Amino acid sequence: MSRVVGIDPGTVSVDICGLDDGALFLDRSLATSDALADPRAILDVLDAAHRAAPLDLVAGPSGYGLPLIRAQALTDNDLRLAYLAPEGEAGGIGGLRALMRALRASPLPVVLTPGVVHLASVPAHRKVNRVDMGTADKVCAAALAVHEEAGRRGCAHRDVSFILLELGGAFTAAIAVERGCIVDGLGGTSGPLGARAAGALDGEVAYLAGTISKRMLFSGGASAIAGEPDASPESIASGATPRARLAWEAYLESAVKAVAALAAVAPSASGVLLSGRLASAAGVRDALAARLAAARIGAAVRPLTGFARAAKAAAQGAALVADGLAGGRAAPLVDALGIRDASGTVLDHLHVVDPAAARARLGIV
Repeated sequence: MSRVVGIDPGTVSVDICGLDDGALFLDRSLATSDALADPRAILDVLDAAHRAAPLDLVAGPSGYGLPLIRAQALTDNDLRLAYLAPEGEAGGIGGLRALMRALRASPLPVVLTPGVVHLASVPAHRKVNRVDMGTADKVCAAALAVHEEAGRRGCAHRDVSFILLELGGAFTAAIAVERGCIVDGLGGTSGPLGARAAGALDGEVAYLAGTISKRMLFSGGASAIAGEPDASPESIASGATPRARLAWEAYLESAVKAVAALAAVAPSASGVLLSGRLASAAGVRDALAARLAAARIGAAVRPLTGFARAAKAAAQGAALVADGLAGGRAAPLVDALGIRDASGTVLDHLHVVDPAAARARLGIV
């Protein structure tokens, strides 16, 4: 038996999911702006769960990820690698490092989990000049997808292959799973156009920008194209204006292209699974299915259903990962994904950028 919690720090919400011997006991979603303004809000939720019955493990908010490490062992350099920003860098999801420092100082059994680039199941040649192949929360969303697909089909984890499209409140990412293992990924800053974020940047666009800040990575998405930075996905999808129609077409086609690209490395993929905030937006599933069919990618498109009401897929997956690491029912899932075998850093595969210069920019000595 294990009692565990998974945390997903999203752009819009911070979700917390708890499992006790595989049964859901904690299902919370807090507005990110409120939850990260004061880390005590999240610590209070965790402390209350720990007082009710001791927690065996918490899969913490891991950013770009690290090879499995206890929060109490985190150095400041580890935090810079996990969140890829030096002290004082504006933009991104503010408050995450403050939260991790608070978790590091707490007695709770918190671990940071890996991102896609840390996984041994991803061949080294696919990691060349890559950093964001999918953050740690995307690995966790994929864990939920593997768990759910294996259960739906009544098969072993190793018999599951698919492409996961994570349609988040800011970013869109895609993860390729072949025979139960993550084999490639297009992260939010290197993949499709997002609801708020531009995704992969044309190199010449990056040159013209002069300086790329964290704030810029979180901008330029479908809402900006529509000319409505605060617009809901539903309003953009309605195509009420020419700019909104332009944004919606760009958003959907970018996602389809990501699926098509990853299909090359996941030839056994039997479907496209949708997760994230926009996966439930009206018409998204049907629109993606129609475009995939038009592109002769005859994959079934299914949303992840999960097992929680409030917490999103990544938090549920984080709880499963924590359960497996603690020796619970999800141990075979964690073994199939190779979570314990993760290694290296997000800077290990850079050739176009000097890794030493990258470390210096992050303030790593």
